[in-house]
Amino acid sequence: MSQQKVCILGSGNWGSAIAKIIGTNAACLDSLDSCVKMWVYEELIDGKKLTEIINTTHENVKYLPGKKLPENVVAVPDVVEAAKDADILVFVVPHQFIPKLCSNLEGLIKPTAVGLSLIKGFDVAEGGGIDLISKIINRKLNIDVSVLMGANLANEIADEKFSETTIGCRDQNLGKILKAIIQTDYFRVSVVDDVEAVEICGALKNIVAVGAGFVDGLKLGDNTKAAIIRIGLMEMIKFVDTFYSGARLSTFFESCGVADLITTCYGGRNRKVSEAYVTSGKTIEELEKELLNGQKLQGPITAAEVNFMLKNKHMEIDFPLFTTVHQICIGELTPKDLIEQMKLNTNKTNKLNLEKCNLNTVQGDGK
Repeated sequence: MSQQKVCILGSGNWGSAIAKIIGTNAACLDSLDSCVKMWVYEELIDGKKLTEIINTTHENVKYLPGKKLPENVVAVPDVVEAAKDADILVFVVPHQFIPKLCSNLEGLIKPTAVGLSLIKGFDVAEGGGIDLISKIINRKLNIDVSVLMGANLANEIADEKFSETTIGCRDQNLGKILKAIIQTDYFRVSVVDDVEAVEICGALKNIVAVGAGFVDGLKLGDNTKAAIIRIGLMEMIKFVDTFYSGARLSTFFESCGVADLITTCYGGRNRKVSEAYVTSGKTIEELEKELLNGQKLQGPITAAEVNFMLKNKHMEIDFPLFTTVHQICIGELTPKDLIEQMKLNTNKTNKLNLEKCNLNTVQGDGK
């Protein structure tokens, strides 16, 4: 059996951290080609090309400084050259860039390739709905796409601190392959077949994290923040139950669900920027440029995409936290309005009866 080639499409903070894991595993696994190509959007750092810096120093000095990448991870500036021979394509770019990325790759990758999306977000769809990133990749490239989501702050994983993650994959054999590529003794992987719920959790938790950041900026304390997290989790469950019925309730207790939600609400970039939005008087766009070193903020964009769908379906009031966060992000409300809106409207979410949801509460096919 020939060795499979892995290509990582994206080299930001998270992309570089996962490259460290995949590169290390590829050097040890007989089933994988040891060379792992990583597509890098070319930038100049102090007059030098970022790809050349990575390939000579084995460090992404812009997005993951101070962390060494395996020498078998090769930075490639041309996305087609990086991906053309790959058997497994790992997508890890900001979600708003995925349509263009896929357009650049159409017809130029192996027809037998499979995808693994680490991208947390949505896109708007025709007819007033939203589109899952995995579905966009599947349609544009005509490949099967699994997803990976979890409580995965990139710097901590790069420091090899114990973490968990969740892979959503319907094919059991492929799930085992993906797990072998990703898992280490400090990064533990659970595989479930509830793909849509895994992916949706990864997107929606960023909206909740924005709300948590507003709470931190207002210095309202841990009780209030816990209430926002709880309300957010209930809206996440309700969203999946309403629009993607057939998911399993147990999926929300995987790393992709409650663990990722907690981590992001306490340590993620969405929380950080949202707190600064309250305290600094600057716009979200200004703070993104100032605080994130070229990384992209996902929460406000995802909130807008979700609101696009809810507004078209006349369901904004049914998801008061998601709606309020969006309204604050676009300036229709102020952060101080957050709690008042929760007092007025969360009865809609609080009445969610899990026992009457379409979610399956036990393990099973669920599809």
